[in-house]
Amino acid sequence: MKESWRWYGPLDKISLGEIAQTGANGIVTALHEVPYGEVWSRETIAARKAEIEAAGFDWVVVESLPIHERIKRGEGDLSALFANYRQSMANLAAEGIHTICYNFMPLLDWTRTDLAAPVDRGGSCLRFSAPRMAALEIFMLGRDAARRDYLPEVVAQAESWFQASSDDERAGLMHAVMAGLPGAYDRYDADGLRTALKLYEGIDRAVLRSHFKRFLEEVIPTAEELGMRFCVHPDDPPRDILGLPRIVSNADDIAWILGAVDSSANGLTLCAGSLGANPKNNVPAIARRFADRIHFAHLRNVRKDADGSFEEAAHLSGDTDMVDLVAALLEEEGRRRDAGRADCEIPFRPDHGHELLDDASRNTHPGYPLIGRMRGLAELRGVIAGLSYGRHQHQQR
Repeated sequence: MKESWRWYGPLDKISLGEIAQTGANGIVTALHEVPYGEVWSRETIAARKAEIEAAGFDWVVVESLPIHERIKRGEGDLSALFANYRQSMANLAAEGIHTICYNFMPLLDWTRTDLAAPVDRGGSCLRFSAPRMAALEIFMLGRDAARRDYLPEVVAQAESWFQASSDDERAGLMHAVMAGLPGAYDRYDADGLRTALKLYEGIDRAVLRSHFKRFLEEVIPTAEELGMRFCVHPDDPPRDILGLPRIVSNADDIAWILGAVDSSANGLTLCAGSLGANPKNNVPAIARRFADRIHFAHLRNVRKDADGSFEEAAHLSGDTDMVDLVAALLEEEGRRRDAGRADCEIPFRPDHGHELLDDASRNTHPGYPLIGRMRGLAELRGVIAGLSYGRHQHQQR
């Protein structure tokens, strides 16, 4: 497995020189400064790639080449947006970058309600509180229909929190929910979010699926021609929020997507944390079921509560059996190696991480501290080494 690290380019508070000290050798990044829908020029891609290579890394995965919201909504004449997207793909391929991670989450990316929840023995983590999210939906945005999306006791807790909260606390909640948006893109206040949500009125699960299928039909043939691999990222959290349908949340969803355009170029980013936040998901089993279509992996762990809340756990101590999951990925690498595939190695990155020691003082992107992720990478490296040694010993017998 190829050790990689997410880097936000010039927007990142962590330098490539510091990343080199973690031991990772692949970079996962994007041109976050380019507005959605515009072409990534070959010159800009080449400049970013040269910067990465000069620091001793390979640019192994694009995360993400964003999909314009109009494509997700199926709004108007989309021919120019699809043409721009395909041109960006061609420019990336021309520079030798062939793996693209993307998501089809409407409006918001990953969503949390707390960016610095305390953890045992010090440090902090990202947390999704069902009561706080319900407070935002029902009482701050006035979405009374959201009551049926939460347990009754969660709604009661949400009302109590809302009644007791200050304007600053409510603003902090909105800021946390907006923090999942990457780069320098628009954030919303309550009024702005209400306005943005109106654009999705009438778009249910079936409609969003039809728009996703059209996207795949527009780009996967080009990916095949260019020798590229697309890998969809699961929803985070894997549940409907804000009245918006989420359609990449479980094994059935993944099966539908991979079958919508049945091609090896149409693959999966195996995100252990996103899938692991759904108590019905067995993440190692999902990995084994779709192993041949996994082009990239995000390895992190979560700890779930019965009310639908969850928080980021240390990489080896959450609800997902991380050792079994890594074993599943190594098994797939072995199959690819035995088949003579040149792309047998699966790139992965330690996803998210606790803020530890002086991480909080660096003001990095939420969830992407230096020390916390380096701890995660070190733990995962140990798991991989131990499993690989065991496989080697077994083969020698």
